[in-house]
Amino acid sequence: MKIDYQLKNAENRRTEQFEPKEDIGFGKLRTDHMFLMDYKDGQWVEPRVVPYGPLTMPPGAMALHYGQSIFEGAKAYKHTDGEIHTFRLDMNASRMNHSGSVVCMPSIDEQMQIDAIHALIDVDRLWFPEQDGACLYVRPFVFATEDHISVRSSKNYTFCVLLSPSGAYYKDGNNKAIRLLVSEQYHRAVSGGTGSAKASGNYSASLKASETAQTYGASQVLYLDSTNQYIEEAGAMNHYHVRKDGTVIIPEFTDTILKSITSQSILSLSNQLGFEVKQETIKIKDFIEDVKSGEIIEAGGFGTAAVVSPVGSYIFENNDVITVGDGNVGKYTLAMYTLLTDIQMGRQQGPDGWVNLVERKA
Repeated sequence: MKIDYQLKNAENRRTEQFEPKEDIGFGKLRTDHMFLMDYKDGQWVEPRVVPYGPLTMPPGAMALHYGQSIFEGAKAYKHTDGEIHTFRLDMNASRMNHSGSVVCMPSIDEQMQIDAIHALIDVDRLWFPEQDGACLYVRPFVFATEDHISVRSSKNYTFCVLLSPSGAYYKDGNNKAIRLLVSEQYHRAVSGGTGSAKASGNYSASLKASETAQTYGASQVLYLDSTNQYIEEAGAMNHYHVRKDGTVIIPEFTDTILKSITSQSILSLSNQLGFEVKQETIKIKDFIEDVKSGEIIEAGGFGTAAVVSPVGSYIFENNDVITVGDGNVGKYTLAMYTLLTDIQMGRQQGPDGWVNLVERKA
C-alpha cells in the first residue's frame, strides 16, 4: 500500500538537528509526526503519516473497556556515517502479529509494519538526539476502536506508530547493578493466558508488583511461575544468569514468557561472544543455592529499553538478601551488552539483515 504523507508545513516542522543541552531521559519526548492506519471491513486501509496529536475515538471504543490493545518496542540508531538504522524490525513485526493472535486482533503485513516505521523515521529524522547513547525509541501499537460494549472482538482497529527521542534507559547507564524482589505473591502470567503476548493489560497488571518491589528497595520483581517453583521474567525483561564456567542461561520460552528480541539475539550471538548461551527450565530453589555457593556469578535481564540490565542482588519477601558474585557488573554481562550495542550502532558487523538503513525518501 502507498503511504499518504500529510505533513506539517515547514514553519511547524523541525528544520535543524535536535541537539539537547540536557539529559532527555527515556520515553518523554515526541517527534512532529505519527503513522496511522485503520482496519475496516476486514482489511487495513489508509496508511498515512500525519502530525502528532490527539487520537479521536468514541467513549465506547472497545480498547477502553476490554483492553484489546497490543504494542511493540524497538530502537533506531545513528551510525558514524550520519545515517539512521533500525534493528531487527522483522522480529518486532512478527511478535506484533503473535500478540494480535493471542488477543483476537487482525494481523498486519510484516513488511507494511517495517515500511511504516521507516517512513515515519525518515520524515522526523532531524529529531534524532545528538547525545551519547541516544536513540529514537519506536512504539508501534494497535487498539480496538469499534463503538460497542458487548464482550467480543472488535471489528475496527487503529495501528499507530510514534517516536520518542530518548537517552539511556538508566541514568547511570549499565555501570550499576539493580536489585530484584523475588515474589511468591505476585505472578506476571499463568499458562493459557496472555503471557507470551505484548498485551497492554499485562503491564497494567504488573504495576502493583512493581510498586511493592520499590518498598523493598528493589527496582523490579523476579516473577516465578504460578506454582512458585520456576523462574520466569525479571520485571518487563527476560531473566538470565551466568555460571562460573561462563555459560549464560535463559529460561525456556513458554506461553507465560514474552520472547525478548534481545534474548533471541544473544542466543544467536553465542559464537561471536565466545561463550555458550542456552535455555533451561530453572528452579528458583536451585538458583538460590547456586548463587549462595558461587556457582552463579552474574545475573540480569534482557530487554529492548535497557538492552542488558545487570542484577547485583535479590531480596525476598522476608527481607533476606542474596548477592550475585561481588554485586557488581560482571565481564560476561559487559561483553553481551558491548557486542549487541556495537552491532546496533554499526561499530561491529552483525548477522545479515539485523541492521537496516532508513532510506531518505520524504
